[in-house]
Amino acid sequence: MAFAGSGGRLGRRLLLGAPFALAAGAALAQNSGDIQFQRSSLLIETGGRELKFDIELALNDTERARGLMFREKLGPYDGMLFDFYQEAPVSFWMKNTLIPLDMLFIAADGTIRSIHSNAVPHSTDPIPSKFPVRAVLEINGGSARMLGIKPGDKVKHPIFGNG
Repeated sequence: MAFAGSGGRLGRRLLLGAPFALAAGAALAQNSGDIQFQRSSLLIETGGRELKFDIELALNDTERARGLMFREKLGPYDGMLFDFYQEAPVSFWMKNTLIPLDMLFIAADGTIRSIHSNAVPHSTDPIPSKFPVRAVLEINGGSARMLGIKPGDKVKHPIFGNG
């Protein structure tokens, strides 16, 4: 999935997806074309345990525009973290995204505010955050439910000042 905007960047409603497309540099990501996504890891605290995910970071408009578009697979504990640097309402879509994804909408303090499960590949329907968020984590569709991840759980990563 990629990020798409309605004219401005932050402070206005942000859309994520492909053709409105707006979606740093360590390792070359699989199937990411010429974009090199910085890699990191994060923890999700849920149900008294911590789940570790290896992630790619989408930190600028170009990276957010590409997102996970054109990927044919994603590892079971892999994902992409879209950082918007400040809280704002955001929305994503699935154009040019080949696999179903769960989207975890995360507040500035790392709290998961909402989850959209099993986003439909190739759909151009908007998927709004429902609340202003700092970041969005995309993981394999169905993983949040399978792993017991829910709103109110905490994401630990340096962008939230807790990782």
